[in-house]
Amino acid sequence: MPCAVILDVDGTLVDTNYHHAIAWYRAFRQSEVTVPLWRIHRSIGMGGDQLIESLVGAEAEAEIGEEVRTAHTVLYMALIGEVAPMPGAKALVVELRLRGHPVVLSSSASSEEIDHYIDQLDVREDVQGWTTSADVEATKPEPDLIKAALEKAGTDRAVLIGDTPYDIEAAKKVGVPTVALMTGGFSEQELMDAGAVIAFKSIEELCANFDATPLTSS
Repeated sequence: MPCAVILDVDGTLVDTNYHHAIAWYRAFRQSEVTVPLWRIHRSIGMGGDQLIESLVGAEAEAEIGEEVRTAHTVLYMALIGEVAPMPGAKALVVELRLRGHPVVLSSSASSEEIDHYIDQLDVREDVQGWTTSADVEATKPEPDLIKAALEKAGTDRAVLIGDTPYDIEAAKKVGVPTVALMTGGFSEQELMDAGAVIAFKSIEELCANFDATPLTSS
């Protein structure tokens, strides 16, 4: 039985990381805090419950955390119409299904947001399930999302495909190896240093090199 594949959504299947960075930047500015965009990008991949404190500290989190998160949601949803699937995203999901891998989409986004992406990708009939913010108490780099995805897959044998060091860190905590993509804006070296088994520049490069990944032997 092939292992399950946990597919990260933001930055892996849909090109959202920089839209999220801009939305966070604008949300901080509404609370009269300026965080350089490059620093925000370095934290994309964490959930909103982790990101604010990592960027501006525990005191600011306590003072403005909720208003910044609320503003980010509104500002990001205003940008979501500009988001496009990564090239090859649909083909990847279909290829994994044809190879017999149960596929679970991993996201801590709202159900509205993940439904938008699933319809945009046209993969609703190709996946076994997906996670949303309702499935987790803490987001990456905590392992809650990976645990929730494993539960939906009905197995503890899985490989994660993700795009940030936070994906890799979360998966490592529950013994799940990661095949990394550089589509989120992190370098090959950063992803490998975080513990990825292998890293590819794009989904197309991954699909052309399945034999070099744990997906072949799992």
